[in-house]
Order: sequence, then C-alpha cells, then structure tokens
Amino acid sequence: MPKSKLQRSKNMIKKKYNILAENLKFPEGPIYMNDGSIILVEIARGTLSKVIEGGKVEVVAHLGGGPNGAAIGPDGQCYVCNNGGFEWEINSKPAGMRPILQSKSYSGGKIQKVNLETGQFETLYEECNGIPLKGPNDIVFDKEGNFWFTDLGKQREREIDRGSIYWAKSDGSLIKEVIQPIMTPNGIGLSPDEKVLYVAETEGGKLFGFDILGEGEVQKVPFPYSIYGGKLLNHEGGIKRFDSLAVEKNGNICVGTLFNGGISVISPNGGLVEFIKFDDPYITNICFGSNDLKTAYITASHAGHLLEVEWDREGLPLNFLNK
Repeated sequence: MPKSKLQRSKNMIKKKYNILAENLKFPEGPIYMNDGSIILVEIARGTLSKVIEGGKVEVVAHLGGGPNGAAIGPDGQCYVCNNGGFEWEINSKPAGMRPILQSKSYSGGKIQKVNLETGQFETLYEECNGIPLKGPNDIVFDKEGNFWFTDLGKQREREIDRGSIYWAKSDGSLIKEVIQPIMTPNGIGLSPDEKVLYVAETEGGKLFGFDILGEGEVQKVPFPYSIYGGKLLNHEGGIKRFDSLAVEKNGNICVGTLFNGGISVISPNGGLVEFIKFDDPYITNICFGSNDLKTAYITASHAGHLLEVEWDREGLPLNFLNK
C-alpha cells in the first residue's frame, strides 16, 4: 500500500506525498502514461520498467548498460538515453545507493527505441560524425517529432569527459552535435513556445537557456558573456547539484536537485520561485500527470522510491503524450 509522509521545507508549506513504489534500483526518467501507469528507468537494474496500481513493478525491457532519460516519441514508442552503466556506492546513512564512476563493464552510450507493447528495442544512435556517444542522459521531443538530448559524459578515477548537447531525428536518419563542450549537461527541456532550450548543469548546479534558431540550431552568446554559449539563468550556490527537469505550463522550470534533495522551481527569468525539500538526497527527476497535470511524480533515487505529490500549478503537456 502507498505510504504517506510529511514533506518539510523552510520556505514551503507542508505537503503530503505518497510513495507509489519502493525497492526500485535507482529510478529515473518518469513518464505518466494515459492509462495511469508510470514508465521509468531503473539505471542500476538496466531496465525500462512500469509501475502499475498497488506499486507493482513490471519490466518492460532489459536494456543493459545504464538506461537514464526516457520520452515518448511521435510513433508512441519510448526513446531512452543509455549512459552505458555506472559503478555504485552503497550507503547506510541514509540507506541507499548512488552512481560514482564509469562501469567496469561500460557498454558505450546510445539512444534506444523501445516498443512498449512487445519490449523489443533497437539502437538508433551510437555516434555522431564518428565520435561515440559517451553518456546520454536526458531527452525531450519538440512538436515536429525531433528530439534534443544531453550527453553528460562519463567519469573515471582521474578524468571526466566534456559533455555535449545533440539534436536528432526520431527515425534514426540524422544527428547533430549542437553544443560542445559543456560540462556535465543533465536535464533538458523546452519552453512552452519551444523558443528556448533549457539545460541543467550537474556539477555546478547551474541552469542555462539557449534561444532556438531552427532545427538543431541555437543562438550562442559570445565570450566573455557566457560560459558555454547559453544564458545563465540560475546559480544559487551551496552544496547542491542539478539533475533532470520538467517545465510547468506557466513556463517555470522544475529541476531535480541533489545533495540537499528537492525540486528547485525556477522562473523563466532565472529567479528561484520555491524549493521543495524531500528527505532523499538524490531527487533526480519529475514529471506531471493525472487528468489536470497537477500531480507530480518524482524519483527519489537514492532510496529507490517513486513519489506522488499534489502540485500547485499545472505541468506543461508533452508532445505526443498528453497534448
């Protein structure tokens, strides 16, 4: 049965949340489906999974490596960013697990497409212009049926990859590297009018906005006014990292926040609207669902929980899912 707890935060009213599913192996990439189920990845398990009524978890596909972000495409199939796998650290206080380094059995980065009915899957992209994908992380579809995705790269004992942002066609025919280098790009999303691409940087806890010029093209702010070419929208500082994100209908960007564990709600002009605090130090992702899109589904990945929270504002309908 779902469990309820009180959510506490210095700046927020107390909210109840339900734990919809437990014992997930570092869940990420939640998608609220029209039948009320929630598709998500379990990175440490290497699966695309489905949470159904009563918190039961079913495996949709064994993808291997490290399935990370996921989104529904124009053909109704699920497109998955696979980072190739992590090594894991098991913690006791608080109890849970977290990714640390590139897996010893690293299988390479890739974009996979999964048939949700059969569980069959195929690999769409493993490289761009001869350069291998390293650690694809998060993905968002535009209204034309093309997608943008982040490649965070991988970390090894004494070195770290420089990341990239890509744009690609969903039929596997074309991929473009749009932004490179960019350090640890993670969450990615589009403004409601699809004129701005939002990218969250993990290590620095920064949120950037890039004006979109066309298919796979963005406006880059020149040196010395930008670090990676994007507009720096938010950098609150402190001991935190940014993870994946979702956008509200009003344009606010909701970013999963690590270490101090919560959702940072940021306005399009970069101001912090609110910070919603949770107990888990790895609040990695959020999506919106139910009939009015005013229920948030949040991955508390360290503990392996999927949370359900009533939200004060409506989420942005996603292309090819709930529009």
